[in-house]
Amino acid sequence: MLDQHKAPVYEALMKYRDARVVPFDVPGHKHGKGNPELTRFLGKDCLAVDVNSMKPLDNLCHPTSVIKEAEELAAEAFGAAYCFFMVGGTTSAVQSMAMTVCSAGEKIIMPRNVHRSAINSLILSGAVPVYVNPGVNERLGIPLGMSAEDVEKAIEENPDAKAVFVNNPTYYGICSDLRKITEIAHAHGMAVIVDEAHGTHFYFGEGLPVSAMAAGADMAAISMHKSGGSLTQSSFLLIGKNAEKFGVTEGRTRAVINLTQTTSGSYLLLSSLDISRRSLALDGKKIIGKVIDTAAYAREEISKIGGYYAFADELINGKDIYDFDRTKLSVHTRDIGLAGIEVYDYLRDYYDIQIEFGDIGNILAYVSAGDMWKDIERLVSAMAEIKRRFSRDKTGMLSSEYITPQVKLSPQAAFYGEQVSVPIAESAGKISGEFVMCYPPGIPVLAPGEKITAEILDYIRYSKERGCVLTGTEDMNIERIRVLADAETE
Repeated sequence: MLDQHKAPVYEALMKYRDARVVPFDVPGHKHGKGNPELTRFLGKDCLAVDVNSMKPLDNLCHPTSVIKEAEELAAEAFGAAYCFFMVGGTTSAVQSMAMTVCSAGEKIIMPRNVHRSAINSLILSGAVPVYVNPGVNERLGIPLGMSAEDVEKAIEENPDAKAVFVNNPTYYGICSDLRKITEIAHAHGMAVIVDEAHGTHFYFGEGLPVSAMAAGADMAAISMHKSGGSLTQSSFLLIGKNAEKFGVTEGRTRAVINLTQTTSGSYLLLSSLDISRRSLALDGKKIIGKVIDTAAYAREEISKIGGYYAFADELINGKDIYDFDRTKLSVHTRDIGLAGIEVYDYLRDYYDIQIEFGDIGNILAYVSAGDMWKDIERLVSAMAEIKRRFSRDKTGMLSSEYITPQVKLSPQAAFYGEQVSVPIAESAGKISGEFVMCYPPGIPVLAPGEKITAEILDYIRYSKERGCVLTGTEDMNIERIRVLADAETE
């Protein structure tokens, strides 16, 4: 057992700061003295430890001392064989997972409602997706998880696939049967990798869905900055204790990580990971317990307003909603005649409340240990007033967030194929060479290699009209889209 009271990177930084070292290395602000305005903004303490790799502070690309020790502590805390500190966000961790288990031309089974980082990894690696369409909740209009039966069918139809990719949980809090999926995949010799960006707390809370490591998965990408308390852009990549049986090794994974991760890892991010891991390892049960209670209270109060539906574990069906993350405050808004993005905008513009995202039918307010009861009451009060002031008839509103894609080419082949730019309104029947998505949550409506349909164009138009922030195309106004030059128009 390691001493979880320790925070090796943080402790080494404090020792470095107290030694009053004279810096003749980068960064050039030299403990803030070279940039007074930045120092006034961030503070002397922050700039004093924004430093470069050196022997006493170890090296992220090849850790042998304090970073290595901090990674070992994190691995133990999360029940993993190995843990890698990631400073490129969970995007970098997801891409590293996919590129570790799959090479060019090899298949990976995954749900289509993945974050764009997963599809980006296919563009980078040349791996070929085998999509399992998630279930869809017709009332909420949201994509769900993958049923174990659908995954097993995809495995049987693609016995040459190298891995199965699972979201655990989705942005809305929906979980698949991760244990069963892992068991099935392993029985066929396939690795299991998990995007656990929104599931850090699964490792420490009680009564929550199973974590990737506890389910026996081989790799997991953990957004510590979401529910774990660390600084934005800091994450973990975990390797399971039996992962070597499925071709996942520490050395190979680090080599893949170092293909794209910076050689100038921020010690502000690294120390925040170290401190946050220590906090969760020592007090995680209490911290996450508070979050669960806060979210439950918020759901109860929002339900009293009427019209809104703050959904939770009553949705569980044992299949494509195998479990639910009770820390999620996901609220359906369409019954009051408002798209989620409209409620999102009203909360920010009229009530100075910033929630995580709104889509065409739902909102997500991210609840963490930093939320106070008075903040929840302010949110509930604002939502009640929004209903009173802005609700309208819901006739004519779109009802679905997920459109089943028609995949014609691999993402890499489409992304690097010969393309032309056309007006997006005239692109039906063409094959997309780029992404279109609302961000957040960053789940593509359209990805490279997929056929553009009238239904997708209606969704894009509707989302723009309601105020969703659309991204992904070279054209910043999302009025033109790059398509494959030789694709025929229907």
